Amino acid sequence: MGDKLTIAHWSEDDQPREKLRDKGPQALSNAELLAILIGSGTPGVSAVELMQQILNECNNNLNTLGKMSIRELTNHKGIGEAKAITILAACELGKRRQLEAAEVRPDTGTATRIYNHMHPILQDVDVEEFWILLMNQNYRLIKKTRIARGGISEVSVDIRIIIREAVLANATMLAVCHNHPSGSLRPSRMDDDLTHAIQNACKLMRIHFLDHVIVTDGAYYSYHEEGRL
Repeated sequence: MGDKLTIAHWSEDDQPREKLRDKGPQALSNAELLAILIGSGTPGVSAVELMQQILNECNNNLNTLGKMSIRELTNHKGIGEAKAITILAACELGKRRQLEAAEVRPDTGTATRIYNHMHPILQDVDVEEFWILLMNQNYRLIKKTRIARGGISEVSVDIRIIIREAVLANATMLAVCHNHPSGSLRPSRMDDDLTHAIQNACKLMRIHFLDHVIVTDGAYYSYHEEGRL
């Protein structure tokens, strides 16, 4: 018996994994997406061709495919129990995704909204923590990340990490936030120096630096609202 024709041995133009990587999942047919899951076909029949055969029996309808039993799928040469289970698991995930509402990203476009979002995280922390909030152009939060913990200064907060995180997240705006466990809202000289350093780095990378918010348990200080950004 010949070896199975795995995706790794296909020509570059026929490799769905590479096609998804280079062009995105929307560029792939249903058969190509399913072929990535099963990984291999049979001698003379690629995984894509095998999945095309199965989909043809389902009138090319993924809902019908999801209703097939393991026994029905394994009747096809090249589909063992493990592959059949993988196909049905993928169909079930698709169904569950359809049932769930899209995640709503919080609006963090003002100091008050940043404070309301970060206060529950920082209100009981007894040391300083420095966070970045990465946003899209509509001020919707993409992600928030803690950058440093302990004494906050330009030395302890690596500006390169902030910019790297923003670029990797495709963020067009960012804000930074840290707490003052002492309860004092007065920015320190180190807070000022750090703010200016971040502002300069953002200008260089054409990322809009929205604000630096200092959080205490019950109040906040905003560099933007104070006219310092």
